[in-house]
Amino acid sequence: MRRFSCILIFGVMAVAASLDAQQPQSSLPYKNYSVVTAPKIYLWPKGAPMATGDAESDKPRLLVFLPKQQRSKTGVVVCPGGGYRGLSEPGEGAEIAAWLNGLGIAAFVLEYRVWPYHHPVELQDAARAMRWVRAHAEQYKIAPDQIGIFGASAGGHLAATLSTHFDDGDPKAADPLDRIGDRPDFTVLLYPVIAPVGPASEGSFKNLIGDKMDPALVESLSADKQVTAKTPPAFLALADNDSSVWPESSIRYYRALHEAGVSAELHIYQRGSHAFGIGWVDPVSGQWRESLMIWMQYRGLLN
Repeated sequence: MRRFSCILIFGVMAVAASLDAQQPQSSLPYKNYSVVTAPKIYLWPKGAPMATGDAESDKPRLLVFLPKQQRSKTGVVVCPGGGYRGLSEPGEGAEIAAWLNGLGIAAFVLEYRVWPYHHPVELQDAARAMRWVRAHAEQYKIAPDQIGIFGASAGGHLAATLSTHFDDGDPKAADPLDRIGDRPDFTVLLYPVIAPVGPASEGSFKNLIGDKMDPALVESLSADKQVTAKTPPAFLALADNDSSVWPESSIRYYRALHEAGVSAELHIYQRGSHAFGIGWVDPVSGQWRESLMIWMQYRGLLN
């Protein structure tokens, strides 16, 4: 047994060392990364459905971040947080995408519509983004069945919502993109809003739904209550001392996934509060990066 334990320990160390070699080496990389350099793709070039104007905030779009050395067939749609009232960029957008690029992964930051827009606009934007990336998989040298969604805070809610409200596409649709399924192949959630549990979660739901919180709609948009066996595998990371988005709802989501037979991994760090983002500074909450890399490698998403 001791010999087996030693082999196991050295094996884990070897995997960790291999993954660490893939880490971007600078302590604070990408802080000066300019989103201006990222190609911008409008999801509806002729105007988005339910748009109320023609400003940039009325035009959902993707910012394309491609790695210098593409070492994976994986693609990721990144949804920044912001409480459905703004977008927390670059910390939960471009910086996440650039870190993924450092792993050799193509990333697509979704700048979706927020307040005064309400549901289902945000979900429409996320679904369109997933269909668009899947339709262009060959162009970006990624596999159409290795496209995940990554969301932080309210962006995590949007990612979880798409992961529980997807469809296979409409083969009779006039728009070719609408014929493509929008189910993410995996989900990564940082301190996500899952249900209206905690002050920031409640605020996000009000921005998403409006002041009249219809109970049926709240339940429909509470991801922990919408999980099925078809919900994609998920990785969740959050902090125990998050007083804005309480850990309880992420625990509920994890339990719902587990009970549905869906593979899931949950990490709750003792500190980090809310919105710790890429986590370069705090060595505690920043551990999610190594944990995610191991999870992705185990699932065949990293080479």
